Amino acid sequence: MGCATTLLRSGNVRVTLLDRHNYHQFQPLFYQLASSLLAQNDVSFPLRRIFREQPNLDIKLVEVTSVDPKTMTVATNEGETYQADILVLAAGSRANFFNIPGAATDSFPLYTLTDAQRLRSRILGLFEDADRDPKLLEMGALNFVIVGGGPTGTEMAGSLAGMIHTTIAAEYRDLACSAARVYLIERGSTLLGPFSPEAHDYASKVLQREGVELRLNTSVTKVHPDHVILGDGSTIKTHCVIWGGGLMATPIAKGSRLPTGRGGRMQVEPDLTVPGFPNIYALGDFANIPGPDGTALPQLGSVALQSGRWAAKNILAEIEGKPRKAFHYLDKGIMAMIGRNAAIAEVGARRHEVTGPLAWAMWLGVHLALLGELQVRVDTLVEWIWNYFHEERGAQLLDRSDEARIDWYGDKSNSKAATAK
Repeated sequence: MGCATTLLRSGNVRVTLLDRHNYHQFQPLFYQLASSLLAQNDVSFPLRRIFREQPNLDIKLVEVTSVDPKTMTVATNEGETYQADILVLAAGSRANFFNIPGAATDSFPLYTLTDAQRLRSRILGLFEDADRDPKLLEMGALNFVIVGGGPTGTEMAGSLAGMIHTTIAAEYRDLACSAARVYLIERGSTLLGPFSPEAHDYASKVLQREGVELRLNTSVTKVHPDHVILGDGSTIKTHCVIWGGGLMATPIAKGSRLPTGRGGRMQVEPDLTVPGFPNIYALGDFANIPGPDGTALPQLGSVALQSGRWAAKNILAEIEGKPRKAFHYLDKGIMAMIGRNAAIAEVGARRHEVTGPLAWAMWLGVHLALLGELQVRVDTLVEWIWNYFHEERGAQLLDRSDEARIDWYGDKSNSKAATAK
């Protein structure tokens, strides 16, 4: 998106945007969609509306399956091909299940709009089932297991715990909400690894105060439809495993015959081109973009957006006969929302740390600024304000009934979360 927008401002190029969805999705807020804080239209935006005033842009709703770097073409699942003078590959990421048995089929990742919708329906479906049949509590109906203590897992744990204590407790009067348990499993020794030690302690204290049970230095070795097995041999009964355990590039990278590295991501030169292919760029979560010390930059939205804009400038420079420049990432810091009035912000390259309500307000401001149109920003802000003062969530739509349906007393093989998409 950043690359296309910057290119189109020049008016000198023809851009064809290929995507399997007709919308742009804002991944940092998926956990709020999954926990019913926001609605679908708060985190996804129609591409054709975004670019409706750009005559030099074509949008094609297709799923790209392969890239031929020699002919500069991409092929789709319907057999179509598109050829270009310059290819920009920004196909994003998907969950990395690290070959853990059952994780791909019996857990809920949180990396697409569909993932968030599926997870929301599963969460709400579990509360509905337990409200109808309290005996299901003994089968782990209200045990929620979150795998991965990075930003995705930590933010989801805080939001889910808040949902249970406020909205669920108020709306499910006959349900023993105190029986609900949120487990956060992290194989490392701390939460929010990229943050400071003080931030690790702060996040742990806030989550534990909200009732989240932390299992640090613990791995998940197998996921079943009705329980998980941990590295220490213990088990947790659950019908909702939320996967935030890591990312890898989408399959296009592997089948492109282009150089890849860690996480299956594309290797790129400092100017964001693929080694040996000066007219092919790889961006965002799809690429291992080298930082100042030579190691790959983290998979953050800010890295993706800045790399997209930088690639566009290099493309325009090349068209004008000017040299391309090495990408320089402006590190504005990192932040994470942990709960109501609880967040961490480490600002700037020197990581000046802010916690609590001020960091919470900063988080809201930054994410509002990153959202698309003004109307979306206003609607999202109103939703946040309403939720804050009324302690309720208005987007509790159980709209994917297949994901919520569990055969509690029948054949357990029929109770799988869903086939990975």
